[in-house]
Amino acid sequence: MKFPTLETPRLKLTQLSSNDSEALLNIFSDTKVVKFYDIEAYNTEEQSLKLIEFFNTRFNDGVGIRWAIRLKSTHQLIGTCGFNSWNRKMKNAGIGYELSSQFWGQGYATEALHKVINSAFSNQLPFGELYRIQGDTMLGNNASESVLLKLGFKEEGVRRASGYWKNEFHDLKCFGLLKPDFK
Repeated sequence: MKFPTLETPRLKLTQLSSNDSEALLNIFSDTKVVKFYDIEAYNTEEQSLKLIEFFNTRFNDGVGIRWAIRLKSTHQLIGTCGFNSWNRKMKNAGIGYELSSQFWGQGYATEALHKVINSAFSNQLPFGELYRIQGDTMLGNNASESVLLKLGFKEEGVRRASGYWKNEFHDLKCFGLLKPDFK
């Protein structure tokens, strides 16, 4: 199965490789980036290499796909995005994303995710038809909620104590996007 490369006006979405480990470490070692994540800030390149391996294994197993988000002009890795889970039988997937904090507020996440979602709903990805995409945010992650709402996701409710990390329970706000609702 060939990993699909996608392009937008400003971005190129590619497969992550071990060459990305230092750039990924720079992103995931930023406490602002991982504030709403179920991980602690990274402090070794080995953690980045394991994450790259995890993302690529999920693709090879046909259960998820995560792209490197790169600036077209410089090929710089500025984040990742994609489907953390993909259920072929149920025709649904869970979406995830993060950007280096120095690139926040410039529309890159929305641009990358729009392309990813369009490709998924147009059956251009190797995992089959997709009808529903779900995104979950921790309460207080207003920037992430804003991205999902711009893309047409609808807030579906709060799942109380649905996540547990960093030694505490977290309420998660659920957002859903159906294929017919995507523009």
